[in-house]
Amino acid sequence: MTRIRRGYIARRRRTKIRLFASSFRGAHSRLTRTINQQKIRALVSAHRDRDRQKIKFRRLWITRINAAVRERGVCYSYSRLINDLYKRQLLLNRKILAQIAISNRNCLYTISNEIIKEVSWKEYTG
Repeated sequence: MTRIRRGYIARRRRTKIRLFASSFRGAHSRLTRTINQQKIRALVSAHRDRDRQKIKFRRLWITRINAAVRERGVCYSYSRLINDLYKRQLLLNRKILAQIAISNRNCLYTISNEIIKEVSWKEYTG
């Protein structure tokens, strides 16, 4: 019987996986089974850390807004600012507010002062 040459499909699949793991160290970039395990592990970590990154950035934005707001007035805080924004129905998310707090503090102060005036006037009139 003549010798049958194997097809190229499995080799192509392995080379594709090896290209993914080419930057890994040691056997993690050379042995096929280890490459598969490390690929799964890397993709799981990437998926998990995308969610963590969103949480970390939200915490950073809240910290920046809170620092900027407290710098202006002692009795005013981040939670009151966000509450007043919701009462006023202003659509400014935390990312934009944090960018305003860094780049142009006076703009953030005017926004918060206008919100304070509006909300306190509504509460006063009933």
